[in-house]
Amino acid sequence: MRKALKFVHTLAGVGLLGALITLSIAIVQIPSPVEQPELYVAFRNLMDAIARWLLFPSLIFTLIAGMLSMVVVKSYLHAGWVWAKLATGIIMFEGTLLAVQGPMQKEAEQARAILAAGEGFEKLGTRLDGELYSIWILAAVCVLNVFLGVWRPRFGRTSDPAS
Repeated sequence: MRKALKFVHTLAGVGLLGALITLSIAIVQIPSPVEQPELYVAFRNLMDAIARWLLFPSLIFTLIAGMLSMVVVKSYLHAGWVWAKLATGIIMFEGTLLAVQGPMQKEAEQARAILAAGEGFEKLGTRLDGELYSIWILAAVCVLNVFLGVWRPRFGRTSDPAS
């Protein structure tokens, strides 16, 4: 069970970081909504789909596998690095919902509505920098989680000089 949880946790973490990298590339490459509205809407639909079907499920699987690991491996309950990973996991959850998935879904819906109306394209694309910075921060937290899982620092413990 321990190895299966570790595999799911690792695989979902790869999906999570991959989705964040893909979204950041899409934001950098997205065309102007005024000059190419159809292509802008296509990009926004793609970004919404990545956030909805890859980013969020990967995050959920990562969190659930990590928490289940805490139950299965009793020594994890006393390890500071595990609690640090749980805290950053909560940050990831909230940050993903509030700063990435929510705004991307809203922008995609607004872009589709404006494209259907045929006017108002200048209202689109105003939050790209904020979305990109949010993605970079979440990616940095992902890397921090990997670092904590590999390095496994001993928070709050002093080493025994006798050992």
